[in-house]
Amino acid sequence: MEQKPWLRSYPEGVPHEIRPEQYTSLTQLLEESFRKHAARPFSVCMERWMTYRQLDELSKALGAWLQSRGLEPGARVALMLPNIPQFAVAMAAVLRAGYTCVNVNPLYTARELEHQLKDSGATAIVILENFCHTLEEVLARTEVRHVVVTGMGDLLGGVYGPWITFAVRHLAKMVPAYKLSLAEGRTVTPFNQAVGEGARLNLRPTAQTLDSVAFLQYTGGTTGLSKGAVLTHRNVVAAILQAEAWFTPALGRIGDVSRTNGIAALPLYHIFALTLCLLAIRWGAHMTLIPNPRDIGKFVEVLKKRPFHMLPAVNTLFNALLQHPQFRSVDFSQLCVSQAGGMAASEGTARVWRQVTGSVMVEGWGMSETCAIGTNNPLTTSEFSGTIGLPLPGIDIAIKDDEGRSLPLGQNGEICIKGPNVTPGYYRQPEENAKAFTPDGYLRTGDVGVMDERGYTRIVDRKKDMILVSGFNVYPNELENVISLCPGVVECAAIGVPDEKQGEAIKVFVVKNDPALTEDGVAAHCRENLTGYKMPKYIEFRDELPKSNVGKILRRELRAAR
Repeated sequence: MEQKPWLRSYPEGVPHEIRPEQYTSLTQLLEESFRKHAARPFSVCMERWMTYRQLDELSKALGAWLQSRGLEPGARVALMLPNIPQFAVAMAAVLRAGYTCVNVNPLYTARELEHQLKDSGATAIVILENFCHTLEEVLARTEVRHVVVTGMGDLLGGVYGPWITFAVRHLAKMVPAYKLSLAEGRTVTPFNQAVGEGARLNLRPTAQTLDSVAFLQYTGGTTGLSKGAVLTHRNVVAAILQAEAWFTPALGRIGDVSRTNGIAALPLYHIFALTLCLLAIRWGAHMTLIPNPRDIGKFVEVLKKRPFHMLPAVNTLFNALLQHPQFRSVDFSQLCVSQAGGMAASEGTARVWRQVTGSVMVEGWGMSETCAIGTNNPLTTSEFSGTIGLPLPGIDIAIKDDEGRSLPLGQNGEICIKGPNVTPGYYRQPEENAKAFTPDGYLRTGDVGVMDERGYTRIVDRKKDMILVSGFNVYPNELENVISLCPGVVECAAIGVPDEKQGEAIKVFVVKNDPALTEDGVAAHCRENLTGYKMPKYIEFRDELPKSNVGKILRRELRAAR
C-alpha cells in the first residue's frame, strides 16, 4: 500500500509536517503570543473585552500566587469553570507556574467530581461559586488543599462585574448555599484576592520541557469511570500547529488571521474547544465566549452583534441553531469555517446549514487522547462529504484488525492513530495503556472505519455500538444519517434491543418538528433507503434525546431506559 496516500489529496498551502520542537514548551508559545499581541483583544464576554496584555498580567499574578502556596512542580490544579474570562486566565496561570491543568466538567455530580479529583491527585482547584456546593460534598475526601472561588462577574469590569455576580446569586438564584471546610490547613480564597496578592509577587520561571505534562484531559467515561489522558506540552503544541496548518488557508479572505473572531460556545473544558482556544492564542485572534449555549435565543443575539469567522459545534448544536426562528436573520457573510466534530455529523443537518448560512459544514474527527486533532475534511470542500476527511500534518492513520495488523485500503477495521499530538498514555493506568496501543505504537481509537484510495476515512461506527441483526452487522451511524434526511426529522438515535428471533432488533428514537410525521412515514423512508435487515423494528418519538454536556447523543442512556 502507498505510504500516506492522503498527502496527494491535501489542499494547496497545507504542509505535510509540523515542527513542535520550535518551542521548548507550551508555556513559551503562550508567553510569546502574549507579548506579540499585547494590544489586541483576546476575548469578549457579555460585551466586556479582555486584551492579551490583561490575560498576560492576570495569569502571571495568579500563577505567582499559586507558586506561593508551595505546590510541588507538576502539581495538578483542577479548573471547574464555564466559558468565562477566568478560564483562560486560570489555564495560563497553571501552565506558567509549572503545574498541570485538570479540566473538570462544571456540571459534574459529586460522585464524578470526587473520582476526578482523587484520580488526578489535584491539590488545588479554581471553581465558579455556582458549583461550590458540589465540591463541598467531596472536598474532605480529596487531596485538595487550596480552593480559589470566583464569581461570574469577577473579570467583567468594576461596575458591571459586581452587578452580574449579584444578579446570578440573588436574582437568578444560581448559586446554591455552600460551606467549604477549612480543616486540615485548607485555604479558600476569592479569585480577585488571589490575583491581587499575586500581583505583588514574582512568577518564578520553571524548568518545563516538551515532555512535561500540560493537561490531564479526562475522557467521557463511556465505558465506566473516566480516565485521565496525559497530554504533554509536545502533544498540545503539535495539535495547535496542526490546526493552524489546516485552518489558516481557509481564512485567507480575512487577510490577517489575528483578526479572526471565533465563537466559543462549546465548553472550553472539552478538548475540541480547548485546542481551538489555544489556536486563537497562537494567532492573536479573539474569541466570543458563550457561557450558556443552551440558551439558544441569547446565543443567536450574540451572533448578531458582529461578524464572526469560525463556528465550531457538534451536530446537535448546529441543529438547535437552525431550529431557532431568529437564526436566519444573522449575518453569515464573514463565516469561513463551520467546523463539525465531537460526534457524527448528519447529512440532513449539513444540507440545511449550507442552505441557511452559505457555509459548508466541514466534519473532522479527534479524541481527548489526540488533543482533538486527527482527521479533517479540507476547508476548501464545496459540499458535505460524509467522511471524517484526511489525517492532518504529521499524523499516521492505519486501519487495523483485532490482532493489530494493518488492513488494505477499502477494508473495515479499527482506526488507529500515531502522531506528535497523541497521548503517551492514561494517568496511572498501566493495564489500560497496555490495551490502548498496538505493538507498533498506534493508539487504538475504538472507532471502526474504512479508508479509500484518496486517503479519506469514513467511520462505520464505534465497536461497542454495533447492532447484530440475524448475523448481520448494522451500524447506528448509518441508520441515523439516513433517518435524519426524512422530512420532519430533527434528530434521531438508533440502538439494538434484545430480540428472540434476530438476536437483536433495531429501535430508533426520533425527535420531529412536523406534527404530521408518523411512525409509518419514518418506516416508509427507511424502506426506500435501507436494506431489509437494517429496517427499524421499533420507532419511538421523543421530545428530546439524552445528551452529554457537549451535546453528544447518549445511546447508552437510551439502551438503559428502553
